[in-house]
Order: sequence, then structure tokens, then C-alpha cells
Amino acid sequence: MLNFAKTLDTFARKCGMTAGWLIVPLILIILFDVLTRKLDYTRLLFSEWGVSSGFSISTILQDLQWHLHAVLLLLSFGLGYLMNAHVRVDIFREMLSRRKQAWLELFGLVILGIPFLVIMIYYSSLQFWDSFKHLEGSESMTGIPHRYIVKSFMVLGFVVVLSAVLATIFRLWIFLGKDQTASDEALSSLTIFSDQSTALAEAQKAAEELMAREAAAAAAKNS
Repeated sequence: MLNFAKTLDTFARKCGMTAGWLIVPLILIILFDVLTRKLDYTRLLFSEWGVSSGFSISTILQDLQWHLHAVLLLLSFGLGYLMNAHVRVDIFREMLSRRKQAWLELFGLVILGIPFLVIMIYYSSLQFWDSFKHLEGSESMTGIPHRYIVKSFMVLGFVVVLSAVLATIFRLWIFLGKDQTASDEALSSLTIFSDQSTALAEAQKAAEELMAREAAAAAAKNS
């Protein structure tokens, strides 16, 4: 189960890290679009080219900006969850023990997370299929055609998040089990715990180790 969780984790992470490179062309496109629209020479040049060709450079660039932005976000949500980089509004959870946090996370993922993602995959698939059937393009006559391509990333994005959620569920289940070795291995891959509970667990572990050493020293002294 841990190996399968690692495979799902790797898939979600690679998708997110690969998509992260889209920020580079996105920044360049935004800079190019803004600068060329502010300079009279390039603005007039592109306007004349648009009239003669039937395409608008500015409209295409603006479409491309939100296309890249959408793909970047959709493919990064899974990585964000695995890195615990998303927003958590749970002030009552922060001071719970690790096991209680793990149970809370597990119930939340199974009861809320999985059903939500399945529904989103289903409806985003319908949107993609409708877009593909009608060969949906940009709302502007001079924009980018084939909008179904970017809409297909809605499906892939939710699949990536589902992979991250399933990987976390498997690890939580093993962490909450009775096999201490497997539990420790699963714990090393989980990042869902709050800083307070992590510090408390580390302090408790250090105290237990100190007590064990003192007991062993006392036993050795008495013998």
C-alpha cells in the first residue's frame, strides 16, 4: 500500500512540478503583451497585421495568458496538498495530537474529499466533451480556437488531486495501524500535521527516550 501511495504521490508531484515551468512563458507573454500595447509603433504594426490577416495578436496573447494560468493552477493543486501549502482554517485542529489530526484528516478526505473530486471529474468531463463536440473556440473572433484543449486540463487537474488524496489516505491508514515500523514510514511521508502537534510529539518522544535511558541506568546500577 505504501508503494502504491508513493506511485500516486510521484504522479501528482511530477505533474505539479512540470506545470510550474509554465510560469516562465506566462510572465514573458504578459510582459510582451503589455509592452507592445503601450508602444505606438508595435501597437499600430500589430493592428495593421490584424486587419490584413484576421487575427489579433493582443487577443491571442490575452487568451494564451489565462490558458497557461488555468493549466498551471489545475495541475498544481495536487502538489499543493501534498506539500500542505494550501490554506487551512482549522484553529481547533492545531493543538490536537497527531493521531487525532490523522483521524480528522482521514474522515474529511473519505467523506468530503473523494465524493467532491469524483463529482468534479464527472462534470468537468461533460464540459470537455461538450466543448469538443462543438469545437468551442475563443469568445472573440480573433482569439485562440480549440478551447476544448484547455478544458481537458480540468479533468486531468482533478485526477491529479485525487491521486494526491488517495496517496494521503493510504498513508494515514497505515500510520493509524498497529505496525510501528510501517507507521513510522508512513509518517515520514505525511505533511498534514500542524507545527504545534509536531513539536509536542517530538517533545514527548524525547521525554520517553530520556525516561527509558534513566530506567536502564537505574537498572544497571541496581544490578
